[in-house]
Amino acid sequence: MTTGDGTPSTGPRRRGRPSRAESTTGPDARTRILEAARNEFAQRGYDKTSIRGIAKAADVDAALVHHYFGTKDEVFAAAVELSFEPALAIPDILGSSTEGLGERLAGYFIEVWENPVSRAPLLAVMRSAMTHEAAAKGLRVFVLRRLLGRIADQLDVPDAAFRAELAASHMVGIAVLRYVIQAEPLASAPPEKIVAMVAPTLQRYLTEE
Repeated sequence: MTTGDGTPSTGPRRRGRPSRAESTTGPDARTRILEAARNEFAQRGYDKTSIRGIAKAADVDAALVHHYFGTKDEVFAAAVELSFEPALAIPDILGSSTEGLGERLAGYFIEVWENPVSRAPLLAVMRSAMTHEAAAKGLRVFVLRRLLGRIADQLDVPDAAFRAELAASHMVGIAVLRYVIQAEPLASAPPEKIVAMVAPTLQRYLTEE
């Protein structure tokens, strides 16, 4: 089939797996999807954000979002990871020894929450996670698998995964009270004071017998 100017027609666009041209658009398309996802989660919350909405905001086909990430849970985890960048932070958090690990982890966690850019999507999903199981699952995937799970893999202690979950419960609780509920005096406490108070407990969870 040809078009009016005699050039071959590509025919209607097929759904499902992206075309070769789409799947080789490189990191630009993937980055647009992640940025769009982060904005959509921040503005609409987890439960009201859809793959189709993310695709529209990124100006790509929804099939391309599925091609790169699969499910909405995975899109969310990757979008949050874009803010946290745990793959870059974990070597610094672990350091050359476990001494000071609690302080480094607490400092990293509070720093991410204090950053307005990374805080917005986290606030949206944190609020949704309180009433929506899919959002809670997305939060667990990120906190336990992509952040603390990677740290636990490097710890030479018994029950490393359990210890990581205890650390996660402590930090998520702080996030809820400080940034979601905004309970005083925690909400207005200086970040460095929180880190100083929390670090010894995280150190005990992660390293002490």
